[in-house]
Amino acid sequence: MPFPEGVERFRVRDLSALRCLAVPVLSPVDVRALLAEHGLHPSRALGQNFLVDPNTARRIARLADVGVGDRVLEIGPGLGSLTLALAATGAEVQALELDRHLVPVLESVVAASPGVTVEQGDALEYDFASGLGAGTPDARAWVCVSNLPYNVATTVVLRLLDEAPRVERLLVMVQREVGERLAASPGSRVYGAVSVRVAYHAEARVVGAVPPTVFYPRPKVDSALVRIDRRPTPAVDVDDPDAMFALVRAGFAQRRKMLRRSLRTVLGDRVDTALAGAGIDPSLRAEALGIEAWARLAREVAK
Repeated sequence: MPFPEGVERFRVRDLSALRCLAVPVLSPVDVRALLAEHGLHPSRALGQNFLVDPNTARRIARLADVGVGDRVLEIGPGLGSLTLALAATGAEVQALELDRHLVPVLESVVAASPGVTVEQGDALEYDFASGLGAGTPDARAWVCVSNLPYNVATTVVLRLLDEAPRVERLLVMVQREVGERLAASPGSRVYGAVSVRVAYHAEARVVGAVPPTVFYPRPKVDSALVRIDRRPTPAVDVDDPDAMFALVRAGFAQRRKMLRRSLRTVLGDRVDTALAGAGIDPSLRAEALGIEAWARLAREVAK
């Protein structure tokens, strides 16, 4: 199925011409040479698909809308293809790489790029509060710009939204289906619990389509770029967001069932009364409810 109108498509162009530009980037030849020189191979377990198209790296940096004075968190920089493009904008880049074998290679690639800091760490366990300078005099916000490994992309995005309020904007490259789910609206076939959780914190939209040909090794699926802008305050006011999300998860756990049945697992005999009190038709399915309706239900249940 084609991407919606207005979504920017990424295509490989003349790499030889691109390499003549002033901004340093990594070409497919460069990436393969680096891997061979250091005896490294892409790790399937770590979901490593290295970006090898300079044009795509530059376009991502442009769509990220960062420059001098901005602070960028890049998760999963790999060999530094995107890191170089981000550094060329003048932004300060903090690159968090899980693979300890890649860290020294990445450090050598970005050695001549001022403002880049490389750190070894796992984004699933990283303390974003301290790692991003919470409590320091520098109150500037952060922007996350990353080519996220497919196998952890959703978890990383949700961790950032839940635990890293200083990250005010994200531009992430993820598997196409994941990107559509992150940005989905009520009624969409891919709208789910993750969509509701993202909507609580932020506004999200797909802004780019990326083909497998810009990666090494090539994945078997298309990728998408998703821009996520954190709201100044959550979309709805609930006393216990976790309790609301528990209702959301229960509703979507059996998404083809009506709410009166899917929510019975957590509400029991209260389900009909709670739905009626929240003004929700019990014959609807979870995919029909926006964040405001879930909040009304959570408030009703909490009474």
